[in-house]
Amino acid sequence: MTDPLSGGAAPSGVSDLGALLVLVARGDQDAFEVVYQRLSGPVYGLALRVVRDPAQAEEIAQEVLVELWRKASHYRPGKGAATAWALTMAHRRAVDRVRSTQADRDREERTAAPSPDYDEVAEEVGTRLEHQQVRRCMRGLTQTQRESITLAYYGGYTYREVSELLGVGLAAVKTRMRDGLIRLRDCLGAQP
Repeated sequence: MTDPLSGGAAPSGVSDLGALLVLVARGDQDAFEVVYQRLSGPVYGLALRVVRDPAQAEEIAQEVLVELWRKASHYRPGKGAATAWALTMAHRRAVDRVRSTQADRDREERTAAPSPDYDEVAEEVGTRLEHQQVRRCMRGLTQTQRESITLAYYGGYTYREVSELLGVGLAAVKTRMRDGLIRLRDCLGAQP
């Protein structure tokens, strides 16, 4: 007998989907072929509406149809139509896929970008440690080196202005700053 919905031959004249699932539960491959032909389109369509991705919808449809083959014996005709049972499986599987995909995205976002609070704290700690290290190294300079560097780098004065403020020649200020910066570089470079 030819099945009018699928165009395929229904085994032993059985056309009821519930009866076909009973045959599938017994291992009837011909019955499964008819079940597959009847349900693959609706299962795929439902999955596509939920996941909105054709490739994932195809995977879900394949998984559901394999599950129908394996779990056909779980179908209970008295509890509802076979189509509803299959589409319920498809809907659950599709929703699980959406939730899983969203959980993966959320997890990636959490691991890819540390929280802003963490960044602010880490930056503050790093800045404080750098400041402490610079202050410690500055204490290792001579008084004139420290004054020259402080006026130039923290005060924003030019070499000529530092020279005038300290009452020292321009060449002496440049030498003090060069020597002081070398000592700072060595001190800061020696730190872990």
